[in-house]
Amino acid sequence: MTKITSVRAAAVRVPLDKVTTFATRTVSARDYALVEIFTDDGARGIGFCYGGSGAGTLVTQAVRGLLAPVLLGEDPYRVEGLWREMYQESLLHGRVGAVMRAISALDIALWDRNARAAGLPLYKYLGATTLTSVPAYASGGYYLEGKTPQMLGEEVAGYVAMGFEAVKIKVGRLGLAEEEARIAAARSAIGPEVLLMLDANNAWSDVVTAARYMAKFEPYDPYWIEEPFSPDDIDNHARLARMTPVPVATGEIEAGRWRFKELLEKEAAAILQPDAAVCGGITEFRRIAATAASFGVTVCPHWLHDLHVHLVASTPNADFVEFFTDDQVLNFRHLIDRQLETEGGRLLLPGAPGLGFDFVPDAIEKFAVEPWS
Repeated sequence: MTKITSVRAAAVRVPLDKVTTFATRTVSARDYALVEIFTDDGARGIGFCYGGSGAGTLVTQAVRGLLAPVLLGEDPYRVEGLWREMYQESLLHGRVGAVMRAISALDIALWDRNARAAGLPLYKYLGATTLTSVPAYASGGYYLEGKTPQMLGEEVAGYVAMGFEAVKIKVGRLGLAEEEARIAAARSAIGPEVLLMLDANNAWSDVVTAARYMAKFEPYDPYWIEEPFSPDDIDNHARLARMTPVPVATGEIEAGRWRFKELLEKEAAAILQPDAAVCGGITEFRRIAATAASFGVTVCPHWLHDLHVHLVASTPNADFVEFFTDDQVLNFRHLIDRQLETEGGRLLLPGAPGLGFDFVPDAIEKFAVEPWS
């Protein structure tokens, strides 16, 4: 039997080149928690998650102090059982947030290790639905100091020039007239056929306010409105879904299949956006996607395209990968040695085993808040 011999973790903080603003917060740096799992046959797997804009070491503390002891000496192929045991071990410490992100990172590392040991790209190891490329949307449209609606339009037009047939911009930070001006500029720049997604990042606290904004947005034919409310405010998501013809999308901060099941049962989202580095890893992502499929709902995973390209390629009811064309917002790019290639607005599937990339040691050392241990 193959056995896990060691588990290690590191926390890094990568500054953004430009301070960037969402509807409800401003970010100047991003913390990432990184993990590695080693087995007695010489194989290795890597995992990771976004640890927030501060205190990413909460995740690595959970890895070392709480979860690594569950994995040591165990067979890495017993993924489902190890997930259950990590989850059980963490019941008193948090079934969401930093602890679930730690489970997610370790679960990703297990799947990566097993796919590498099999000599297969992760999407093939999981059971591919496609073998060449997957659809993606270009994610951007952030609030930057001095950025005008015209500049926003030029940005999204640039994504279309790259071949993308879907783009996403941020909304919800400004007043009604200012937000309409931004959306109008974006729609004018990309034309009527390109899909335009809107991401509110929990901007609104009541359905009346949300409905006023949506009334302004609807004439521009948004493909979805993402995270209109706090992730805990499922009832308002459901109310808004009944009030607007624009599909509601959410789930990027949710963890565990149970919360996603509640979103589905309450018809609070027409599109689910689980993040495998947040919701419980690849194991839980697959359960969530299967649950969504039984409701006839698609999934469009959030963030970390280097991971989610594999999951969209192996999930029948997954539509898009969220893709960032540069490192200005998703600066995880600085930490890995290979970047995804695009063609005609689609992401080409990598051919290397496992996730298809490795961490860059010099970058980990440069940005380390907490070195490997």
